[in-house]
Amino acid sequence: MINKIWDSFESAVADVKDGDSVMIGGFGSSGFPLQLIEALRQHGARDLTVISNNAGVGDEGIASLLKDRLVRKIVCSFPRSAGSVWFERLYEEGAIELELVPQGTLAERIRAAGAGIGGFYTPTGYGTRLAEGKETKVINGRGYVLETALPADVALIKAQRADAWGNLIYNTAGRNFNPPMATAAALTVAEVERVDAVGDLDPECIVTPGIFVDRVVAQKEWRNDAA
Repeated sequence: MINKIWDSFESAVADVKDGDSVMIGGFGSSGFPLQLIEALRQHGARDLTVISNNAGVGDEGIASLLKDRLVRKIVCSFPRSAGSVWFERLYEEGAIELELVPQGTLAERIRAAGAGIGGFYTPTGYGTRLAEGKETKVINGRGYVLETALPADVALIKAQRADAWGNLIYNTAGRNFNPPMATAAALTVAEVERVDAVGDLDPECIVTPGIFVDRVVAQKEWRNDAA
């Protein structure tokens, strides 16, 4: 029987390598896999490229990876959110690279990677510095920029519920960048609040099918032996 449940956050990220690209789900303060991020920080893989909506706030989550100088490059839409002190400090030092991507473009680049699409044309960024070095085209009198798909080596995502097959259900705003990121990485690891027995999840509520998920880690008190 398929069983994608892992015993610990540490073991689930233990094979992340130096130089890997890592997608991290979340938006604002919702849907961030904080325990997976902490396990990755303790693991200590370096020179990472982090792909996320923002660059973290305070000292936890993505910001903790920056604080420990584990990130070489960040690809995001909002590098200067309120409290993003570590990104600003590293950027001023020249110690981190930034690829700034408009939010809708970031979401579509990730979705394209999961769908096997090489790229797409978007009017966003046309005529600005964000279009420098990229192919452009005028279609029906409107300018467009060619944006390429954005895959990753690893995706760390957060869901509310899972089963042993890796099917995922999200909680309200937690359904943000997590579903498309699950499809766009070579290895997808999901942090969940609870694991249910196979067959107990309502199929109409499953957002991410287990075919896109490789590993699931949950809090011990929520694990179900029947899974």
